[in-house]
Amino acid sequence: MVEAGGLRWHVQRMGAGPRMLLVHGTGASTHSWRALAPLLAERFDILAPDLPGHGFSDSLRSGVASLPAMSKAVHQLLGALDFQPDIVVGHSAGAAILARMCLEGMITPKLLVSLNGAFLPFEGLAGHLFPPMARLLFLNPIAPRLFSWSADKTAVSRLLRGMGSVIEPAGIDQYVRLFSNKTHVEGVLAMLANWDLVPLQRDLAKLKTPLALIVAAQDRAVPPETARQIQAKLPGARIERLRGLGHLAHEEDPALLAELIGRLADDAGLPPPNPQNGS
Repeated sequence: MVEAGGLRWHVQRMGAGPRMLLVHGTGASTHSWRALAPLLAERFDILAPDLPGHGFSDSLRSGVASLPAMSKAVHQLLGALDFQPDIVVGHSAGAAILARMCLEGMITPKLLVSLNGAFLPFEGLAGHLFPPMARLLFLNPIAPRLFSWSADKTAVSRLLRGMGSVIEPAGIDQYVRLFSNKTHVEGVLAMLANWDLVPLQRDLAKLKTPLALIVAAQDRAVPPETARQIQAKLPGARIERLRGLGHLAHEEDPALLAELIGRLADDAGLPPPNPQNGS
């Protein structure tokens, strides 16, 4: 547990080598890196925090869990730990946080790796209905309690399958524990209620950090075709497609993701694995 920016954070740290920051997506926590992080730690010095309001980390004092506020909070955490990442990896909304941090000069990594990154606003009817609905739930003090009461294994498994992913029973159990926690649910709703990707969509073309987009073909949460839209704004962005995996690809096949991220790091000029570490 670490104090930074007026918050008490839960972080995990492991490994040695170039510094890598892992940022999970909305509704998850550091548990989502449970199998991938140890593999990456054979080559990298890993820092993985629970985002504010998620897992064991405090919620933002303002209650406004917006993209700029989340980015600033993570920046304050890195400052407190004197951790400047050489490479950053973000899943879903975590990739958006890292992109905003790069755009603002808060971090200057050699590579930003997006795992099914959620950079663009919802399109069509969902884009009009989802944010207001999230705000209504966030403002309703009963909603987090109702959600946490209904978080059983069947409901969580159905939710994950709806994202196109099937993960191991132990992983499902950890999501059940997360969503059974009223405070975690409050944090998730706060983030959803305050999330606005329109400014990021507008600014993406200014991103100078090399970007690698890992896109899972079965992702039902972030449409895989959005990678082409992002590449149109950033012609230098690299797209890596994964077959047979969904939104939680890094939890479904961590070995495949570790190997791919390693190759992307090689291409970005990061130091190769150290044989003395056994990697």
